Amino acid sequence: MRVLGVDPGLTRCGVGVVEGAPGRPLRMAGVGVVRTPAEAEIGQRLLLVEQGLEAWLDEHRPDLVAVERVFAQHNVRTVMGTAQASAVAMLCATRRGIPVTLHTPSEVKAAVTGSGRADKAQVTAMVQRLLRLDAPPKPADAADALALAICHIWRGGTTNRLQAAVQAARATPLKDPSPLKGSAR
Repeated sequence: MRVLGVDPGLTRCGVGVVEGAPGRPLRMAGVGVVRTPAEAEIGQRLLLVEQGLEAWLDEHRPDLVAVERVFAQHNVRTVMGTAQASAVAMLCATRRGIPVTLHTPSEVKAAVTGSGRADKAQVTAMVQRLLRLDAPPKPADAADALALAICHIWRGGTTNRLQAAVQAARATPLKDPSPLKGSAR
């Protein structure tokens, strides 16, 4: 499986491509950052993010795109920009028919380090070790994108199977094995 991880952001949108399967060695196919100038208008910045992500999708042709789920932060301006970049990533993938999945930061940290409270240095060190890289990926946004891809490769299949089972169970009507006839109410 080839997964494009996206750590959304307006100034720096981290992107990383990892190939692998659960229980097998992982391989980094690419890592980088889509950058936009902070002084540019929001529409122009989102267009630059889209163009950058489209180039990554063209070059790497992933089977799936894993995006970090946006969570509430104290800085509303930051969370808005992150959410907008996240939406662009989801749109680019969906337009091509590529499945998209979202992972929370704590889910990614737990998958990669074993602790949902790991700091950025711990995540980066484990990404370097898991992908057998000579140096840590930089900047942190790029390392986070690789961590997202690793998280999905290791956990996504299980999550997808559980979601499919739940949907199948909901679609199957339950039979009442012992209807209450003539019972007093």
